[in-house]
Amino acid sequence: MGGLLTVSDAAGRLSVSVRQVQHLVARGELRKIARGLVDETSVDRYMAVRSGAHTRAWSSGTAWAAVSLLSGRGSGWIGASQRSRLRQQLRRNSPEVLVVRTRDRAAVTRYRAHPSVARHLSDAVVHHQEAEQRLGLTASTALDGYVAEADLGGLVSQYGLDRDDDGDVVLRATTMDLGVVRELAEGDVVLAALDLAESLDVRERRAGQQALGRALERFRG
Repeated sequence: MGGLLTVSDAAGRLSVSVRQVQHLVARGELRKIARGLVDETSVDRYMAVRSGAHTRAWSSGTAWAAVSLLSGRGSGWIGASQRSRLRQQLRRNSPEVLVVRTRDRAAVTRYRAHPSVARHLSDAVVHHQEAEQRLGLTASTALDGYVAEADLGGLVSQYGLDRDDDGDVVLRATTMDLGVVRELAEGDVVLAALDLAESLDVRERRAGQQALGRALERFRG
């Protein structure tokens, strides 16, 4: 139980205890596919989000407030003192740290689905394909979008989605009001940039990090 494991990928190396691995599996951040065996892709994604850092994530509300502030919008769901501290932190953060800090804005799960299902499911999620194109990326056939946490189970059942860490359907379940999420997805590129910065695709990750760097510079004035 107390042994130390080291996981590695192109993003770096991270040492974790067996107990921590069990905790991450329970949280859904790593996926166990057999006794003592964790899915390699889930490890790669875990490493990509953290970039080898041990930085603590903000709460969901704070993470969404950060996205909103960087997008030039309000954040009425947090208090004035909390907003002031958040502004100070944003002025100090790098794109890599921002990705780690905001990771709890949604619980990300990947699925495999028939192409026709993905087309219908697109109407039930909030996505930001137009923002991705504004960042210079071509339109993708994969579906990546936000859904209300309370609706996730029903969507998975309704559309017969199968959990697959290499699947081309990505659902980001959040407790934030989807109206707010839609405004942020359609109004600026910051939310799209955060999602892209977590990608295993080098070109997507670079585009996301560069866009976040520009947003942070603009925020600092």
